[in-house]
Amino acid sequence: MFNDINYFCSLMHKQKTVAFHTLGCKLNYSETSSISRMLELEGFEKKAFTDIADVYVINTCSVTDNADKECRQLVRRINRKAPESLVVITGCYAQLKPQEIANIPGVNLVLGAAEKFNIAAHLKELTKNDSGKICSCDIETITGFTSSYSVSDRTRTFLKVQDGCNYNCSFCTIPLARGKSRSDTIENVIANAKDLANKGVQEIVLTGVNLGDFGRGADGSKIYNETFFELIQELDKVEGISRYRISSIEPNLLTNEIIEFVANSNKFMPHFHIPLQSGSDTVLGLMRRRYKRDLYVEKVNLIKTFMPHCAIGVDVIVGFPGETDEFFTETYNFLHALDITYLHVFTYSERENTLAVEMDAVVPIEVRNERNKILRNLSYMKQQYFNQQFVGQNRKVLFEDANKKEMMEGYTDNYIRITTPYRAEWANKIIDWQL
Repeated sequence: MFNDINYFCSLMHKQKTVAFHTLGCKLNYSETSSISRMLELEGFEKKAFTDIADVYVINTCSVTDNADKECRQLVRRINRKAPESLVVITGCYAQLKPQEIANIPGVNLVLGAAEKFNIAAHLKELTKNDSGKICSCDIETITGFTSSYSVSDRTRTFLKVQDGCNYNCSFCTIPLARGKSRSDTIENVIANAKDLANKGVQEIVLTGVNLGDFGRGADGSKIYNETFFELIQELDKVEGISRYRISSIEPNLLTNEIIEFVANSNKFMPHFHIPLQSGSDTVLGLMRRRYKRDLYVEKVNLIKTFMPHCAIGVDVIVGFPGETDEFFTETYNFLHALDITYLHVFTYSERENTLAVEMDAVVPIEVRNERNKILRNLSYMKQQYFNQQFVGQNRKVLFEDANKKEMMEGYTDNYIRITTPYRAEWANKIIDWQL
């Protein structure tokens, strides 16, 4: 007890330090960055997660069991290297299973979805004597929207414009972790974009849980009378931003007018990421997705009609309950024939409080893993084929301001990654590049 008092008295006389680690999606990265800036304004000094810090904040994901396990591993690692430090857990895992996290030895504070942006106030009252303190709420009561964006190397930022989801896909816990669909206003998004332009940001990636549902107010209702199409039209006019990307958009919400607008825009890059999840209509039905294969094909074909050079990324889940060998083969053949660029392959994992966890015809883990490997191999072949089409062509590459072992990376407009020896004068610059 005496040592604890001495430790916290000493903290009062020096600048407190904080370190962050983010698990999961681009949305989480944007929120971690905003929380970091909030704490810096409160006088905290930001440290690398590998350094010793007074406070460690882990922003969690809970899409798969791996994310949950990684969170527990990180806490154990902190306890070993910095046993006197405070550990705060927030994010989706924290909202879904606050008591489970609170029971992890070394966790001092668990912040649910409504409290993560109030972290500064909570830290003022938190001491090492606090163990497993929970500040959470019923997800149904969350109606607020907090805009956020990530700024790491000035080159690219993830800008959150939407949060939550009103869909009820049978495998997904995100509505339970993030609440109803709600959005920023176009006016606020434009103000953030202008601020980022003034900071020297070249590229903005628009992020959200269900971007195409943009326009809902803080209570989840459609009160703004604004649409995602109207948002991208206004963003296209902002001076100082060279590039925009749409992080992910549901196929049933990707309208033809959005596709045509991107095709004719000088700022919105020819790059879409469109979740599919399965190439079998039967499995899509079990997943309670809001489209069938034909709609997906229609969207891909329209994109390629307007932009033959466009990159298209696809999310797909393998091993969903009821996915027989026949249905998986259907998915493989569907993806093989489709003019897409790469796959993000997820192995289905059981999540509490979802409809899928009660379904029969469970796919064995080893079969799920094998199917994952098969689709990742297909993704590699698709990416290589896509890249080969542009060999010898000149495309514009935005190089990142990061020196990685004397190398630097950048992406073409259509999302081909380029690696070259580091040149400081190219950092955060768009360079004509022959592939």
